Amino acid sequence: MFRVFRTLGLALGLLGGGLATQAPEFAQQYAQRLGGALDELKRQVATLESDARAAGHTRDGAVDRLRTSPDALVARRGEAARVDIERMARLSAQQQALASATSPLGRVAAVIRDPDVPLARATYRDYAPAVPTTADGLVAGLLGFLGAWGGWRVVSDVGRRVVRRRPRAATVA
Repeated sequence: MFRVFRTLGLALGLLGGGLATQAPEFAQQYAQRLGGALDELKRQVATLESDARAAGHTRDGAVDRLRTSPDALVARRGEAARVDIERMARLSAQQQALASATSPLGRVAAVIRDPDVPLARATYRDYAPAVPTTADGLVAGLLGFLGAWGGWRVVSDVGRRVVRRRPRAATVA
């Protein structure tokens, strides 16, 4: 029976390792999506800045003018521009954090620390599992294996001790 538990523990460890390798892969796909979103926001903000300069305004002045317009549509576009500028700054900071992550699983930590929720949801929705062969993937796989296998060992050892301590019924002759 011990072999079954040991084999089950090994299988759970391998499953945990395989699942843990997906964290760096998710971070990689998130970073790719982040770059695309940031490029599009930069394009939109550059267009706004160009239009503002052509009209003799600064970017912030143009946004304020749009937001305070009595025309509801124009005011809504001004608020959308303000939100886009703020999001561009947040995504730029996150892209820098991802680029400067040097520790094992640093990119995963950078994504977890401050994710852009709509971007993370879109990444999850289109996520394609893969086995990363990077150092991050190998470290995550090893940690996942050790966590799942070690957890199983603790649970099975405690279970065995509980079963051993139960008093056995005396056999009637």
